[in-house]
Amino acid sequence: MMGALELPLGRFPPRRPGARQPLRPITPPTKSPAGFGGVVRALRNPNYGIYTAGNAVSLIGTWMQRIAVGWLTWQLTGSGAWLGAMAFADLFPTVLVGPFAGAVADRWDRLRVTKVSQTLAMLQSIVLFILTYLDLIDIASLFALTVALGVIAGFNQPARLALIPSLVKREDLSAAVAINSIIFNSARFVGPAVAGVMIVAGGISAAFAANAVSFALFLVSLSFIRVTGERQEFPAARRSLLGDVGDGIRYTASHPGIAPMMLLLIIVCMCVRPVVELLPGFAAAVFASGADGLAVLTSTVGAGAVLGGLWLVRRSDPAGLTNIALGNTLVLALALLAFVATDRWWIALPALAVLGACMVVTGVGTQTLLQLSVATEMRGRVLSLYGVIFRGGPAIGALVMGVASEHLGLRLPLAIGAGLAMLAWLWTWLGRARITGALESQGNAD
Repeated sequence: MMGALELPLGRFPPRRPGARQPLRPITPPTKSPAGFGGVVRALRNPNYGIYTAGNAVSLIGTWMQRIAVGWLTWQLTGSGAWLGAMAFADLFPTVLVGPFAGAVADRWDRLRVTKVSQTLAMLQSIVLFILTYLDLIDIASLFALTVALGVIAGFNQPARLALIPSLVKREDLSAAVAINSIIFNSARFVGPAVAGVMIVAGGISAAFAANAVSFALFLVSLSFIRVTGERQEFPAARRSLLGDVGDGIRYTASHPGIAPMMLLLIIVCMCVRPVVELLPGFAAAVFASGADGLAVLTSTVGAGAVLGGLWLVRRSDPAGLTNIALGNTLVLALALLAFVATDRWWIALPALAVLGACMVVTGVGTQTLLQLSVATEMRGRVLSLYGVIFRGGPAIGALVMGVASEHLGLRLPLAIGAGLAMLAWLWTWLGRARITGALESQGNAD
């Protein structure tokens, strides 16, 4: 996402109070050939191949559950405000626990943290299945269980992202990050489609049961992984957990190139991304459709995202991602305006596909540069901040827009959000020379 230059995150180790540390250069990754050869080579890493297979199954189940929760919320309340509140419950806990989860991922074994969090998520799905199957579910219990899953996901995400470099060779890391995005967004395409069929044929509880099974299969695959790649470092002397969190925040926020780009990502996640959480309302109120229509809308976002991921995975060089991210931010906002301005499928679906592609190109571009540049001992904390923005921004935005939709309808709040995103894009675009100049001067400080 962030620059025609590689981000020199690894050049800036965290500073201890009162201490001066020399800037440390990073070793650039080996450049992979263009095309899909890098994908094949990444998947030939045995640990990563096993991880990817299990992760793919788990993510399909996760998206099935998200669709089921959204549709169940609409059935129980018929309220856009509750849709926003449920998205907030799912995503916002990452804001609270994410920085601490990043410190945990740097302190403890990341594979073990991933296994524990996946086990807890499986138990949450089982409870949802039982309550729904027995017709004991209500909006309060659904909200509480969604909050619990949000907390679990907040601890899972940085550990899981930081685990990837331990599963592949460094020259395959860029392809591995892009593959993860394709898997995630393929699941966004497949999961809702399967969920729509399951809800119609077997009821909402069937989707929760399928998600529990998918977690179990992922746990089986994790049990076969033996870490052989980048080794996680466990320094003997550590500061407090709060001290580690502070180091991670300073490490990221003080960078003159990263800070404005992260701010742009925050605005996009708050103002544009919530459309995904509000799609159940659009399916019912705007397009007069049911669970099958919701599956079509959500799957279209996923299909566009897969295309964006496939385009990214063919890029062998991370250079130029700032301009790509900025261009995609503008197109993203325009696609949202096109979607909210219509009630016709032939306009709405292409707009959602473009929106999905742009979201992935921006998000994966950011994560790729972080993964390639960050110092190993800081990886969990930096990626946790990325996760805070990526999950927390939509949580806040969906809550605000969901409440606003009760008074303004579903369309106007999102249209205003698209306008704010375009203003943020313009501000960043006008300062792009300053941003890249700061990155260049910092990089030359070595």
